[in-house]
Amino acid sequence: MPNGLGRFHINTRIRQNAEDLSAALQSHMLKVFAPDARKELRRFSAGEAADMLGISGSFLRKLHFDEKFPDVESTAGGRRLYSGSDLVDMRQILEKSAKIKGTYLRGRREGDKVQVLSFLNFKGGSGKTTSAIHTAQRLALKGYRVLAVDIDPQASLTTLFGYRPELDFLDSGTIYDAIRYDDPLPFSQIVQKTYFTGIDLAPGGLLLQEFEHETPQALRNNIQPPFYARLATALQEVEADYDVIIFDCPPQLGYLTMSALCASTGVLITIVPNMLDVASMSQFLQMSADLLDVVSNAGANMEFDFLRFLINRYEPNDGPQQQVVAFLRQLFGEEVMIAPMLKSTAISDAGLTQQTIYEVERSQFHRNTYDRALDSLNLVNDEVEMLLQKAWGR
Repeated sequence: MPNGLGRFHINTRIRQNAEDLSAALQSHMLKVFAPDARKELRRFSAGEAADMLGISGSFLRKLHFDEKFPDVESTAGGRRLYSGSDLVDMRQILEKSAKIKGTYLRGRREGDKVQVLSFLNFKGGSGKTTSAIHTAQRLALKGYRVLAVDIDPQASLTTLFGYRPELDFLDSGTIYDAIRYDDPLPFSQIVQKTYFTGIDLAPGGLLLQEFEHETPQALRNNIQPPFYARLATALQEVEADYDVIIFDCPPQLGYLTMSALCASTGVLITIVPNMLDVASMSQFLQMSADLLDVVSNAGANMEFDFLRFLINRYEPNDGPQQQVVAFLRQLFGEEVMIAPMLKSTAISDAGLTQQTIYEVERSQFHRNTYDRALDSLNLVNDEVEMLLQKAWGR
C-alpha cells in the first residue's frame, strides 16, 4: 500500500491502484458467485405472481384449482413458487380468454413503433443505471419484451446482468462492434441473452470510448451513417423482436449520448433533488439543446413521445429536498414524474451483491424497508408503463 511519503510517478501509482482494485473486485465476485457461474432469476411467490399478472391472489388460486394453469414448483409446505417462464406461459393462457385484447399481453401490437427510452444526466451518481435496470426488469416481469442497451464505457448495467466486461468483452462483443465506423457487426451478433426472463442485453465496455475518439475523424471523412444515426440504424435489425429498448447512457454529453437521443422515442432525466444537482442539470439541458440543434439541422429526427424528469434518491422527510422538488414541479409541471424514487438502504444493500430489488428475497431485509423500496420502484415503473401505453394510443 502507498505510504503517502515522497514523490511518485502518477501513471505508476494509478496502474498499481487499478491492479489492486481489480484483484479486490475479483475476490469479491468469487465470494458472491461461484467461478464461471451465471446469475439466475429467483422464483416468485403467489402474491408477487398475481401482482405481475394483474390479477388477484384468489383468482390465481382458482385458476390452479380449475386446472387452467400448469403445475408449478412448490415448497415442502405447499406454497407455490413461480419462475419467469411460468409467468410467460400463464400470461399467454390469460390472454386467450380475455374479453379485451391486450389485457394481459400489453406490449406493442401491429402498427405500434418500438419504444426506445434513454436514461440520462450529465452528472454522475444521479441513479441512471439503477433506474434503467429496475425499469427494464419491472417491464419484463409484466410481460414486455425488453432490450437493455449499455452505452456507458463503465458498463455498470452489463455488470449487474452478471457479466464481467473487463474479461467477457475485453476485445469484442460490445455495442461498439455494432456502431463502429470500420466494418461494423450486425446488431444481432452482439445481443446476449440474460438470466432475467424477457430481457436481452447489448453489453457495454471500455471499447465504447473508441467511438468518442473516432467520431471527429469520421465526420471529417463523411462516413455514413453519421454518428447520430448509427444506433438507430443498427437497432433496425432487431427492433421487431422487442416492445421496449432501454439505453443506459454515460454521464457525459458526448457522441454516444447524442446517438442514443437520436434513436429514442422517450427521455427520462434522473435528478437528485439538491440545488447543486439542479444547477448541473441546468447546464446539461442548455448544452443538450445547443448540440441537438446542430444534429437536428444535419437531418437527425428529434421528435419524442415524452420527456420526463425522474426524482431520484428522494428522502420525504428532508425539508430542503421537499423545497427543491416543489420548485421543479412548479417549473416543469407534468414533465416531473408523479412518483419519486426513494432513497433506500435496501436498494444500496442489494447492490453489494450486484442485485436489484426485484432479484433479492424479501427475507434478506427488514420487511418495512424492503416493502417501502419495492412500492417506490413499482410506482415509478408503472408510471413509465403508462407513458408507453399512451404513446401507443392506449
